[in-house]
Amino acid sequence: MSQFTISGQFDGRDGPRSFSKDIEAVNENVAREHILSQFGSEHGLKRTQVTIEEVVAA
Repeated sequence: MSQFTISGQFDGRDGPRSFSKDIEAVNENVAREHILSQFGSEHGLKRTQVTIEEVVAA
């Protein structure tokens, strides 16, 4: 498994908020899906409310 750093923005109550998270996944697509799923479960956001700007393999 590889380490990925994912950064982007999500719609917060006070407007767009930036984020940067490190995640371990098989490939970039799995890492993206995991982040979208995580924001949905932790913050109640829909996938359209999360914008992934950059995925970097670490």
